[in-house]
Amino acid sequence: MKFPLLGKTLAVTGVLIALTLALQSISAIVSEREGRLHEAERSVADSLASQQSLLGPALLRRCDETWTSEQGEGKERKLVTEKRDFALAATPATLDVSAKAAIETRHRGIFKVNGYGMHAIMKARWADLAALEPTAQHAGGKLHCEAPVMFVAVGDARGIRVATISVGGAALPVLPGTGHASHPRGFHAVIPAAIQAASGVLQAEVALDLVGTADLAFAPVADTTTVALTSDWPHPSFAGRFLPNEREVTATGFSARWQLSALATSAPQELLNGGTVCGLDGASDGKTRCIETFGVAFIDPVSAYVLSDRATKYGLLFIALTFVGVGLVEVLKRLRVHPVQYLLVGSALAVFFLLLVSLTEHIAFAWAYLAASAACTTLLSFYASFVLRGWRAGAVFGAGVAALYGALYLLLQMEQSALVLGSLLLFAVLGAVMVATRRVDWYALMDQLRREASPAVAPLAQ
Repeated sequence: MKFPLLGKTLAVTGVLIALTLALQSISAIVSEREGRLHEAERSVADSLASQQSLLGPALLRRCDETWTSEQGEGKERKLVTEKRDFALAATPATLDVSAKAAIETRHRGIFKVNGYGMHAIMKARWADLAALEPTAQHAGGKLHCEAPVMFVAVGDARGIRVATISVGGAALPVLPGTGHASHPRGFHAVIPAAIQAASGVLQAEVALDLVGTADLAFAPVADTTTVALTSDWPHPSFAGRFLPNEREVTATGFSARWQLSALATSAPQELLNGGTVCGLDGASDGKTRCIETFGVAFIDPVSAYVLSDRATKYGLLFIALTFVGVGLVEVLKRLRVHPVQYLLVGSALAVFFLLLVSLTEHIAFAWAYLAASAACTTLLSFYASFVLRGWRAGAVFGAGVAALYGALYLLLQMEQSALVLGSLLLFAVLGAVMVATRRVDWYALMDQLRREASPAVAPLAQ
């Protein structure tokens, strides 16, 4: 070959392209397995209960007004009785919620889904019930109202295990549903007339055992809302419109406390206006302004599939750095490494990422990473000892690969510092290559390669 270095470069470039396609296939496998995890989460939510949002307690009273009006003129004039149905609602002046959530892990095949069970005590106080007193809007109108009900709305009623309501120290029968058009899922209790007439101040206590998956949200519907939440989950993701005023996160769980007033949120007014509940991401149904919420998501901060996907994205850089090391040995030791050998080394590096994602489905990510990297490092050290013609050279090559695996693990664990660490790594590799090849005469090296690749020409016979 007239230009052996160019031919070698093109061959290695072709190997890199083939390995890039292989890494893309592995990345597609990671995405597919992550999709299977989301399917498992939806399956558990469909069978158990989905994300939960807790709204209430609040008071609701259904009323109607009837009146007589004249319609028509002359002989056609007649009296017609008309009716108007409406509902009155009252939010508490103060609401104190004390809740404890325990993680209840569910499984779908090899996939783990975080469910939770929550026990909450809600204490509410209404300074007066004037908001439940109807006012006629038509002359001669007659008003009729049902007994007020106290309701608590949840995101998914299937998650209700136990619910009790006591008003003024008296336990009330709990009935399904809320009677509220915008928040039908939940439970309610009818307020007896004796309790209504006892005092203008109403105090209630609601106890609730609730299960759900992924998220838990609270709506601050009182003039002053205080929520104290504790859990055994050590990786809380606080979300919604308000972060906790106080929080403590340890290796065994967390505790958080929110305190809000109606000056900081429109939730009480939106409830009275019939608004729907916002999700923790602030989303609503788009029809009305939603009731603001806050809470926590019980999800893994960085799942094994996310880490595997991030590792695969570094795969091409990982392989390129290894090829640079092999090429450097070729130049300095005057060894010849065939493109097929480059392909086998790169394939071993690519298989590492496939091993990683498959092992993380069964064991912890750290152990899966250790097992996959140890297997690939051992294989590459053994193979390199023959390619580089020496056990010592193979051991040095394996140590370099192990160092790359260690650097990649640090990049995965330190997401916020990944860019600066990656930049420093590339700078260090570039500096090492420049220092190691600073005395290489590239023209002489190319001439030598050309002479070795060109067959000797026999002299012409005399």
